[in-house]
Amino acid sequence: MRHPIPGVLVLLVSCLLGACQQYDVTVNERRVYTPLPLFTDYSAADPSLQRCLESTIDSHKISSASQLQELSCRNAGIRSLEGLATFSSLRSLDLSGNQIDNITVLADVFNLESLYLSDNQIVDPLPLAELQALNSVDLAGNRSLRCPDRQALLRVSHLRLPVHCDN
Repeated sequence: MRHPIPGVLVLLVSCLLGACQQYDVTVNERRVYTPLPLFTDYSAADPSLQRCLESTIDSHKISSASQLQELSCRNAGIRSLEGLATFSSLRSLDLSGNQIDNITVLADVFNLESLYLSDNQIVDPLPLAELQALNSVDLAGNRSLRCPDRQALLRVSHLRLPVHCDN
């Protein structure tokens, strides 16, 4: 007859280690687990973007640039995206309600699938044409946006543009 105790013990230890992933774990004064340090090898030119990145990295315990796949910095007062290209594995990016006018940096964030840039000050959407994986884009509320030719964003299946582009 098999005893369920070893299986239960393994499950319990696994759960405890998972809950303690931000702490060193020792057994008999011997370290058996040390968490990876948080990712710090980046710098954003905009202080508001820097704060948003720091907060997200800390809350999600991100230890490498490639682990950051979703970032939401809504209404954060961001003006510049310089430094964001470090996170080229981003798949979803929400920068709605900021003061961004230049998005050329986004051409280097080549894994982007969803991009929310509503209510900013974007003029030129053409850097987005470089993004092969881009599926969903929201540019509504950008009053000075030069309306893109639909061919430039052909791969985008969900495109939301400002009202003046509806013609």
